Amino acid sequence: MRKSMLTSLFMGIMFVLLLGACSSDEKVAVSGDVTKGERTVVIGGLYDITGGTGDVGTPYAEGEQAYFKYLKSKGGVEGLTIELTGKDYAYEIPQAQKIYQELRDKEKVSAVLGWGTGDTEALRQQVASDKLPYFSASYSENLKSLEESPYNFLAAASYSDQGRSVLKWIKDNHKGSAPKVALLYNDTAFGRSPIEDIKAYGAEIGVEIVDEQIVDVQATEAQSQLLNMQKKNPDYAIIQETWGATATILRDAKTLGIETQFIGLNWASGEGVIDIVGNDIAEGYIGILSHAMPSEDLPGMAEVKEYLEAEGKTLEDINQKFIQGWTTAKILVAGIQEAAKKHPEGELTGEEIRSGIESLKNLDLGGLGAPVSFSADNHTGTEQTRLGVVKGGKWEPLTDYFSHKD
Repeated sequence: MRKSMLTSLFMGIMFVLLLGACSSDEKVAVSGDVTKGERTVVIGGLYDITGGTGDVGTPYAEGEQAYFKYLKSKGGVEGLTIELTGKDYAYEIPQAQKIYQELRDKEKVSAVLGWGTGDTEALRQQVASDKLPYFSASYSENLKSLEESPYNFLAAASYSDQGRSVLKWIKDNHKGSAPKVALLYNDTAFGRSPIEDIKAYGAEIGVEIVDEQIVDVQATEAQSQLLNMQKKNPDYAIIQETWGATATILRDAKTLGIETQFIGLNWASGEGVIDIVGNDIAEGYIGILSHAMPSEDLPGMAEVKEYLEAEGKTLEDINQKFIQGWTTAKILVAGIQEAAKKHPEGELTGEEIRSGIESLKNLDLGGLGAPVSFSADNHTGTEQTRLGVVKGGKWEPLTDYFSHKD
């Protein structure tokens, strides 16, 4: 009897310790109906909160996490428990690889919500080998290749397609002599990603790329680069940066009296740029608005508003990058739901989730982003994007969603 009591005590202690270990994983569970044979799907997250792109990475990660919390508050996905567990990798590729392996081996994830271009491209062969669907915040053109990236999916227009669309808009709207364009970007895989494609498309449609300047992703000064650019007198300059470096470029251009029209790709656009430089400097700045601004009255914003109200917040407490993360998580969950329909019994594997994502056709995001479609032959969700402009201290849409092929 004494032996039995000791055994029970030992098992009780182990159970308490196990519960404590589980609670430290910081998972967000989205429960379905446990009475119907519930299945669990664990999603891994790779975030940049404290690294070089944390200015936009933080709200993006918050948006992803918020979507799973919202699902839980609505009763989850019937028949499934979906859990999100992730870590900050501080924009360091070796750390991303380490955390990915932990997510795969320890957390047993079935899909991943990733972040940067360098780490996403470094991991894509491993992801393919592990058969884990991967939605990154990187929109690198390289990820379109199914031969090299069979488990990667793009939830928005690639950087290259964004750049091509900017050039098409310039070509269609420029007045006077042939437009001249400069390129400002950082020397990372993210910064370099669209450059050659933009140059090639410019040559194709007759828009001359007259200059290129490297500006560090965390630059606090860019006057020397801008003075070099000014010698070529470009009409436009396309920026491939995040908020911080973009703000530096706009501020120094104002100081130097440069009148070039700056146009940012998606991570160089959003509220953060205005917050840093102020309304006067940001006025007239154009950028890619790949996803909705919280101020836009769109059907998809109702869910976001409902979630925020439950948290004691309003739409004014979030920004566009939050919407971007929210929308990406929403797309992945839609793919998981399709996989569950196609495979109603047993564990949902990464391979089955991939087939579910490939079943998504013209997925309506309620205006939060361009509708996306995937297939076994195409993991590019959309080639459409849109432009916005800063007016009176706020971003306003300048175009509807369009493609450079339109």
